[in-house]
Amino acid sequence: MKILVLNCGSSSLKFQLIETDEEMAREGRDRVLAKGLVEDVGGTGILNYETEGKKPLRDAVGTFQHKTAVERALEVLTDPETGVLPHREEIGAVGHRVVHGGERFKASVLIDEDVIDGIEACIALAPLHNPANLQGYRAARAVLPHAPQVAVFDTSFHQTMPPAAYLYALPYDKYQRFGIRRFGFHGTSHRFVSGRAAALLGRAAGDPELRLITCHLGNGCSVCAIRGGRSVDTSMGFTPLEGLVMGTRSGDLDPAALLYLMSREEIGAVEANALMNKQSGLLGISGLSHDMRTLLEAEAKGNERARLAIEVFCYRLRKYIAGYVGALGGADALVFAGGIGENSPVIRERVLQGLDAVGFSLDPARNDAAQETEAEISPEGEGSHPRVFVIPTNEELLIARDTFGIVNARA
Repeated sequence: MKILVLNCGSSSLKFQLIETDEEMAREGRDRVLAKGLVEDVGGTGILNYETEGKKPLRDAVGTFQHKTAVERALEVLTDPETGVLPHREEIGAVGHRVVHGGERFKASVLIDEDVIDGIEACIALAPLHNPANLQGYRAARAVLPHAPQVAVFDTSFHQTMPPAAYLYALPYDKYQRFGIRRFGFHGTSHRFVSGRAAALLGRAAGDPELRLITCHLGNGCSVCAIRGGRSVDTSMGFTPLEGLVMGTRSGDLDPAALLYLMSREEIGAVEANALMNKQSGLLGISGLSHDMRTLLEAEAKGNERARLAIEVFCYRLRKYIAGYVGALGGADALVFAGGIGENSPVIRERVLQGLDAVGFSLDPARNDAAQETEAEISPEGEGSHPRVFVIPTNEELLIARDTFGIVNARA
């Protein structure tokens, strides 16, 4: 089945056309036929599109609207010169990334009016994302009326966390009345790489004895403790702000420090939100950049603030990993994924410094060689110790596989 995967932001549309079915997924033979991005650069939507064997395309699409962006994506997918489809009816289903499913959605679902109501009910929890996700759904439904559509939620994987992990120590009625709890995010990434880790270990993903710690490290960062294929704890919380130091997000912060700062700086909630989400993290500490590559280059030239930002980043992650070893009662494997996790041997090495006390170690040569590729980076032959892997994440593929599974079961 050919599945169109859509990830809709307020002014962007990422898309991939993926061919998959049960056998292809089982054998890892799924195919990415084409992929692209429509983004609102300077107020004019710009399409970037590529497919194997053809010249990449960059083109203006006009003022950004989700329907226009989806329509343009379908045009290039079916164009005789750029496309991979003779006609759009070959698309068997559409899979949508939806950021927030609250407590209601514990798995991916076929979208109907009841599901739309549920996604709308979660808008207060993700006001920047869920409305855009719904706009993407409506745009796709308008231009692909024949294709069933599936919602795959960032939060659903973490709905298996126990109350001890997801409750905050606030008055309990704040949870009952307003749903204030830890939800966790990056669920599609953690689910995908944990499944691959299980396969590399020769274990079933649902093996109740299998204990994994997965690290999604990009501009947004999170770490997840997984037992038997189920999330039991994760670093992000009520919003994606909690947890690790990120590109521009502060991660864990004493709320009293923010209240103090709001008083001293005489700023309100909007400014405080921007401070924590847009001006903090690696950018805030370094004063230079949110990009780890830039900071590593600056550190090599003697920039002390860049060094400090990297040190805080690695230290925070190291604490979480060690803590999740305790939460799981041990670990069978640790996984690095995401742009930083997949491409930075230096960061992986620095994160693992000191974690030999809980069994983690790496082989320097294996670690240096592992960039943008699936690889084990722990020493060979240490069977009694937890293993360490680099596993490129593929959230779009997971969305496509979920979409096929749901649509196929419905047929």
